Amino acid sequence: MYWYGTDFLQHLGETGSTKGFAGECCAWWLWLDIDCAGDLDAALRAARALAARVLERYRALDEDEVLVFFSGSKGFHVGVPLAWRPPPSPIFHRVVRRLAKRLAGLAGVTIDSGIYDRVRPFRAPNSRHPATGLHKRRLALRELMHLSADSIRELSAQPAPFELPWPRAADPVAEGDWLEAVAEEIRQSEERNRRHGAQGAGAALNRLTMDFIRESAEEHTRALRLFSAAANLGEFGCPPALAHALLSESALDSGLPPAEVRRQIECGLRQGGPFPPPGDPA
Repeated sequence: MYWYGTDFLQHLGETGSTKGFAGECCAWWLWLDIDCAGDLDAALRAARALAARVLERYRALDEDEVLVFFSGSKGFHVGVPLAWRPPPSPIFHRVVRRLAKRLAGLAGVTIDSGIYDRVRPFRAPNSRHPATGLHKRRLALRELMHLSADSIRELSAQPAPFELPWPRAADPVAEGDWLEAVAEEIRQSEERNRRHGAQGAGAALNRLTMDFIRESAEEHTRALRLFSAAANLGEFGCPPALAHALLSESALDSGLPPAEVRRQIECGLRQGGPFPPPGDPA
């Protein structure tokens, strides 16, 4: 989803993995991923609503300048051009997630908010999905709005070349939304750092805890990582309300259901510190 500098290449060469990379990234497209397993019609309705809302909000964009793809499986990818070309940043991916979630909320649709980690691979246009054999096929807006899900599947049996559009000028509302998301992300980061610095001096904040708060976790490790992060915060005497505030968003973004998020945080706090979970007697 992103571009990187030479520090990424160095990290990959030294470690053989993208894991743990904490440098800058950037992109000129903001991607939103709509997945509805087993119900492509529902995904299609959501993609239509999202594309329409983006074009309604960002009126300087032509309809061809919003990229829409059938993913080749169970959903759609909607790409919004960042025509002012925002500079690389260590928090770029978090700003992208914040703005993507805002756009999805305005459209009243659900996106996969767990894709916005710093080193997320993203299926390339016209690549073939290994499970379905269908291609990630670009759809013109008229095709998105008027073709059925079955017709879109038929189109995607073959790849199709296309010219990459690019806006003549940046949409001022889009740029304003981006700058607002940047400011909010910086403000929340500073607040988290302030809170962390105020907690117990005898405990050690694990890097994995910070990584979970910033990046969430992969599906097969997310429950354990959430428990461990809560236990680590408990070692600082972190109040339950603050632990939930710090961890819940990332945990929900990873795909854990709300009840499981609450349970893992409360169990972790009991493991690591003196505070009972919310609602329990002290």
